[in-house]
Amino acid sequence: MATARNGTSAVPASHVLGSKLDSIPFSGYHLSVILVLGLVALVDGYDLAMTGALLVLAKEPLHVSPAEIRLLAVAANITICIGGFTASALSDHWSRRKVMLIGVAAVNFFTLLIPLVQNAEQLIIIRLLTGLAGGFAVSAPFPIAAELMPAQHRRTYGAIYEIMLAGSFTLLPFVGFLLAGNPNGFRLIALPAALGLFVVPVLVYLLIPESPRWFLRRGDRQAAVDAVNRIIGRCGNRVVPLTVAELGDNLAPKHERLPSFSALFRRGQLRWTVVGILSLVCAQVSYFTISVLLPKALVDQGAAVTLSFGLSSLVFMASIPGKGFTGYIMEVIGRRWTITYCLAGSLPGLLLMAMAHRAGDYGTVAFVAGALITGFTVLSTFPAVRVYLSEQFPTELRGRGQYFGEASGRVFAAVLVPFLLEPYTGSPTIFFGTLLIVALIGAFVPVLFGKETVGQLEKVTEDRRRVDGRNSFQV
Repeated sequence: MATARNGTSAVPASHVLGSKLDSIPFSGYHLSVILVLGLVALVDGYDLAMTGALLVLAKEPLHVSPAEIRLLAVAANITICIGGFTASALSDHWSRRKVMLIGVAAVNFFTLLIPLVQNAEQLIIIRLLTGLAGGFAVSAPFPIAAELMPAQHRRTYGAIYEIMLAGSFTLLPFVGFLLAGNPNGFRLIALPAALGLFVVPVLVYLLIPESPRWFLRRGDRQAAVDAVNRIIGRCGNRVVPLTVAELGDNLAPKHERLPSFSALFRRGQLRWTVVGILSLVCAQVSYFTISVLLPKALVDQGAAVTLSFGLSSLVFMASIPGKGFTGYIMEVIGRRWTITYCLAGSLPGLLLMAMAHRAGDYGTVAFVAGALITGFTVLSTFPAVRVYLSEQFPTELRGRGQYFGEASGRVFAAVLVPFLLEPYTGSPTIFFGTLLIVALIGAFVPVLFGKETVGQLEKVTEDRRRVDGRNSFQV
């Protein structure tokens, strides 16, 4: 590892660079980075979470058959997994920003084709293509933010990003509510993607810098120093600029090979890869099932279409303050206990939704109460669990690890579970009971098998491998 001399001890150059980034006071520039990444979340979340609304709005105008409904429910998420695995192979080789720009532009381009569809087959093909592009877009912001934000403000990023993502999930059912009954509703709901195609990529290119840590890992110390100093300048020059000399002379060769993909599963890293993915999956199961199938489930259980959209919007509306609270406590009690709180805290809410049909005249009240609890807890896990996933990997594996982790999670949470549950949406006991069991299991994963990751990024990733196996990332 590259080292810099500090007194009589050798300090890794990555630690010197990371300490400098962490020393930069939080500023308006950091906030602008967070808001641009949050805008990425808003537009991509809207496009990719559109499936639940399309299942209801497009069913009659396009004469969608039951078999096509089932395929449409999982189409985008099937190809998001494929796109995610593809992006995982490219990430760390390509810059974080380049991968995100490709994904954001392509997702919104394909979504804007929805108004042109004439039948269910065309809609399914478009959703398959949208998902493929989404595999590049959905995971990119977290490695970027993890490497740009000061250590104490990774939670700030996680909370704001996820609140804006929750805003898109709340907005989407509300738009569906307004368009219910309109035969062109499924076309009109896609039009906001124009913002994501023509505005967001420009903001990303202009305001999101390349990662200094990524440059250093590639052996380009001058580019790494220049990137750090540009950030210092944009933040008001409140700390002394970094110099190449501070990084030391014993740096990695400029074109040193990255560890192979299999390093994600080698001794010293396998445990953290598995813990990060399992924690994410257990939170994602509730999100994807509710996002994709809840409107259909409520209609199948006897609710009106407008009511189904209203209740779906309510669940995600509750996650907006919930994610803010999660972002706050994840630095107070740590990532692991925050994830446990979110998953365990959702159990009463999921139980209320499962049993609301037996509450007679109080059924709607019970369901609303359960929806609010569920939204505030398990659907609010993501500021902690997605940052926690990024923190499981060192710089040389972070891009690939994040993409692989999220794509693997979607295979189970966004494809298999919704596909298997779709025939049982008419049964509240099976539908909500499945979510309850998964949340119960997930509540124990991080506290029993994970490690806490609060602190400087290099100390919680690269130092940990010295304990678990120093040579675990060799090529």
